[in-house]
Amino acid sequence: MNIEFSNIAVIAPHPDDETIAMGGTISRLISEGCKVSILVVSGHLPPLYPKESFEVTKKEAEAAFKLMGVSNYEFAKIPATFINQKPIAEINNIINTFLKKCEPDTVFIPFPDRHIDHRVIFDASVVASRPIGDKFPKKVLCYETLSETHWNVPGIESVFNPEFYIDISDFIEVKLDALSLYNSQVKGNYSRSLDACKALALFRGSQNGCKYAEGFKIVRIVL
Repeated sequence: MNIEFSNIAVIAPHPDDETIAMGGTISRLISEGCKVSILVVSGHLPPLYPKESFEVTKKEAEAAFKLMGVSNYEFAKIPATFINQKPIAEINNIINTFLKKCEPDTVFIPFPDRHIDHRVIFDASVVASRPIGDKFPKKVLCYETLSETHWNVPGIESVFNPEFYIDISDFIEVKLDALSLYNSQVKGNYSRSLDACKALALFRGSQNGCKYAEGFKIVRIVL
């Protein structure tokens, strides 16, 4: 089976989710000539965070995107942890509008894990990428996010057991360098530290005969 990627959209609930989850994949696909577009749905904004926090993380995100080679991205600027208080039609529309502009063949979305924002964005992304009409993403994959995805309760909630893997052995350092640019998010946070991120990639690689990999759950693949 030869699965090709050419035009990718990544839906990130927060700045840094995209790099923690699939920074190696993003870097690899761009190096292979793929177009990658990123939508960051929410940010560190009032009422939980001062407005200055958003500007810090936005600059960190833009620096990480540049390092990975991403030039097309948008920030929807919904306050973090308040996505579920927005009308679901509004969230669906934000993601749907972004996908219509990008016309991706593949969409990467968050796994519905411990973070309420991830769960809402998962639902909205699945709706926005439904196989309706002639133009819809033929491949939809869920990524795992350290410090959230692995906090689901086994046996009670859905657990992230990937069945699709991408070898990032040649791009692990790019991923870690990009993640290090999110200093406000990773400094002192052991659950999403560079060491934890590298360890997970090493484990996923060990499952698949390569040194480092990123794992994904399949929502849909149409060949």
